[in-house]
Amino acid sequence: MWCGHERHRDHGLPCFHCDPRGYIRMVQHLIEKCLVLRMSWDDTVHALARRAGIRPLITLTVWKELLKENRSFFHEYFREISIRPSVCESLRPSYSIH
Repeated sequence: MWCGHERHRDHGLPCFHCDPRGYIRMVQHLIEKCLVLRMSWDDTVHALARRAGIRPLITLTVWKELLKENRSFFHEYFREISIRPSVCESLRPSYSIH
């Protein structure tokens, strides 16, 4: 769906105002990509804000709904990411101060 909002016109992504369901599905899809990368909710919120321009409140709201629908998955997910570093963490350069 095309809208008059300049930001979405060029790339055809759903607009929160014109296509809220499509926008929420897009945010859910992006969150799922972050989960595959084993990102924490904080990393996910920051990544979507920085890279996709999605407001943190929207990301957190969608994340909470996913959590409600998939409690057992997220329980295991949080347990796993607390044990092993995420893909993003393993790709970050490590700096030592001497």
